Parts: sequence; C-alpha cells; structure tokens
Amino acid sequence: MTKIREIMTTDVETCTLQDSVYDVAIKMKEENVGVIPIVDDEKLVGVITDRDIVLRCIAEKESSSAMVADVMSGNLITISSDSTTNEAAHLMAEHQIRRLPVVENDRLVGIVALGDLAVRDLTDSQAKQALSEISETNETHLQH
Repeated sequence: MTKIREIMTTDVETCTLQDSVYDVAIKMKEENVGVIPIVDDEKLVGVITDRDIVLRCIAEKESSSAMVADVMSGNLITISSDSTTNEAAHLMAEHQIRRLPVVENDRLVGIVALGDLAVRDLTDSQAKQALSEISETNETHLQH
C-alpha cells in the first residue's frame, strides 16, 4: 500500500501570521498554486486558499493588506506521512477538500493533493498514456 511520504510534495512554500493577504496572493501567483500553508515558528497553524481570499477578503470588502490570520482557515484537516493514500482519499472525500497538509509533531513536512492521488493510483498503462495524451492535446490547443 502506497504511503503519503512516497507521493507528497516536500518543497512547500509557506507564509507566516505576519504576512498580509497581498503577500500570500503574490506567492500563489509566483508559485502557481492555490493554497499556502501558514506557519508560526515552524508549526502549521492554518492554510489560506485562493477561495479564502475571494470569500473572506474580497467579497467582504477587506483590504489586501488584511492579515493572514483574519482570512486563513484554522480548522485544519491534516495527515501523517506514514498514512496510506487510501486514508488520504477518505479524508479528502469526507471533508470535501482537495489538499492535505502533511504534518509530523505539528510541523509541516509536505502537502498531498487530490491530483497526486489520482495520478499515483493509475496503474493501467493505457490510462497513463491517455492522461499523457490529454495533457499534450491541451497544451497544443493553448499554443494556437
């Protein structure tokens, strides 16, 4: 059975409680991601998603200089690197989330996304080939 540590992303960009929503949005743009974990002295304390920014900042007419703590999601669903991909899939389905921070002793060690599970669990070579062709087709269409 595949463990989370085998598929998680370990090079995760983070922000701190001292950062503004603007700082987070710039980092999301630079890294091309939709979620940034928030850490305080290396301890994971929250996450902020692009959706959080839209719903809790822009839609509430907050300034982009608002602090991360005012916009982030603090009620975290996390997983251990020793957990299985099946456990991750179950948590994601149960809580309707696409990304899980991976923590050890409250420290962020990685993140696993729904896409990581979907690609990893494709065991049929034809399915992998089809996924590859779909990606190539989309890239070709974007260039024209």
